[in-house]
Amino acid sequence: MAKTCNVALIGQGFMGRTHSNAYLKVAKFFGDLPRVPVMHSVFGMKEENPEQFAGKWGWQNASTDWKSLVRNEDIDLVDLVTPNYMHLPPAMEALAAGKALATEKPLAGTLADAREMVAAAKKAKAKTFVWYNYRRCPAVALAHQLVKAGKIGRVYHVRCVYLQDWGGPETPLLWRFQKKLAGSGAHGDLNAHIVDMARFITGDEITEISGAIAETFIKERDLLETVASGGLGGGKGARKKGRSDVDDAVLFLARFKNGAAASFEASRLATGYKNQNGIEVHGEKGAIRFRFEDMNYLDYYDNTADKKVQGWSRIICTSAGNHPYVEAWWPDAHILGYEHGFINQAADIMRVLGGKKPEVPIPDFADAYETQRVLEAALLSAKNRCAVKMSEVK
Repeated sequence: MAKTCNVALIGQGFMGRTHSNAYLKVAKFFGDLPRVPVMHSVFGMKEENPEQFAGKWGWQNASTDWKSLVRNEDIDLVDLVTPNYMHLPPAMEALAAGKALATEKPLAGTLADAREMVAAAKKAKAKTFVWYNYRRCPAVALAHQLVKAGKIGRVYHVRCVYLQDWGGPETPLLWRFQKKLAGSGAHGDLNAHIVDMARFITGDEITEISGAIAETFIKERDLLETVASGGLGGGKGARKKGRSDVDDAVLFLARFKNGAAASFEASRLATGYKNQNGIEVHGEKGAIRFRFEDMNYLDYYDNTADKKVQGWSRIICTSAGNHPYVEAWWPDAHILGYEHGFINQAADIMRVLGGKKPEVPIPDFADAYETQRVLEAALLSAKNRCAVKMSEVK
């Protein structure tokens, strides 16, 4: 019989819902896990009504005191889904208490915070995890396997985009638009995902960043409190404004250790795109292409095939026994959705905590720190208008 793993969730919101759903569902679909999560406790601020959240999502207890929660001897795994700037304090407390620890991406709001978390995790010899959930899409995991098996040969170049359009002028001053809370804007929110995905699929590391552009197009936004009240005096023109001081879009070029060239583009003002997370990897023997808005498919080009039949193959990655994670889910071509990546990651976390191997590599703090270094180098390149070698970013 599998051992239980008591989980404490620190935070609520969008990611709190996705993680809660993952813990609720994972043991129902993955029947061979060595550890089974128990939804022990959730933390939220008083105004968030954590008792209501706990009742809705299946948590046994609710708390407004995160320190006592992460120190609780009954807790085995602490999972952080707070805004980025709030990762460091509970992470350090949890590691000091000897807990396994998971965080949402990016690892922290700043490189300095991330570095401190990595050092503390190493000292504590703790099991750590970062929720780069797109690695858990069967199509992305398959891309990783194909490149690792040499199916596309030497990698020539990588093209990555993460495009959304929800950050227009009508969007109020959420925490994601404030540097002191988020660290960065589209860069840490979106580029973090595609940098991790590029590293994961290629199995290679970035050595240099150049040509970076970071742009804040909308420098003032309506304050949340005046939006909620309909504006001072009820008029839109009377709404108070606050400063948006993070990037709306960041683009940069990169070189990989094994010689590949790459481009990265992230924007929350890409009108017409809702959640277009995409990557292309082109090599000597072939290429792969993925778009999250069509997440069940991976495009594959075999450059070694007879030229009479060469062309992009569209693989629906839903075949049990052939595609990662699919064994636990539905019959072939009964497609998966956004939430399944989180459930797949919860399964891999439970495998690692139980001494088993994950389905595909899962990033720990040290791994996620390498992505955070790339993000920092890109911002330095944009600020100083110069190339930045990764050896210069510690």
